[in-house]
Amino acid sequence: MAEPIQPPPPDLATASLADIAQAVADKRLPPVEKWNPERCGDSDMRIARDGTWFYQGSPIGRAAMVRLFSTVLRREGDGGYVLVTPVEKLDILVEDAPFVAVELKSEGEGPARRLAFRLNTDEVVVAGADHPLRFSEGAAPENTDGPRPYLHVRGEIGKGLEALIARPLYYELAEMALNDGDEPLSVWSDGARFPLVPAA
Repeated sequence: MAEPIQPPPPDLATASLADIAQAVADKRLPPVEKWNPERCGDSDMRIARDGTWFYQGSPIGRAAMVRLFSTVLRREGDGGYVLVTPVEKLDILVEDAPFVAVELKSEGEGPARRLAFRLNTDEVVVAGADHPLRFSEGAAPENTDGPRPYLHVRGEIGKGLEALIARPLYYELAEMALNDGDEPLSVWSDGARFPLVPAA
């Protein structure tokens, strides 16, 4: 049976944030939080810190396959990650965050700003109260270039799936914060304010 044709993701360079938000709202993901199969095992897969997916030690080259797997990814209560379907649940190793935010579009300024992030899986997430930004010091020795910024993607906030924001995008956020002049340095998106400092 042929796979259903998915609409292409919005182009951040040309779409308005209203168009992007509508595309995000229209996207339907599998109800992985409702699936609790008995069968468990290991997927032999891992997601590296840079967002590359590996199977049995080799990178998965097909972007469509990575996108498909990403839709059945879930974070468990113990902090681990699984690929889950109605009939099986397989562990997957995630070295940092399961996604990487690789593109950013900003509209507006200060409290009126909205920020849309494209992930390495082509998913688009608009930052806001439901998709907060957080900044972490990270753990040595990986933390060599300042705070590590993350975007909540889905699941319960603080316990769900996040995207590591790529370093060039972090610099864009820092420049926005400097231009806004808030203390502490902060960025706004969709009515929510996010300080660019790690939480205590």
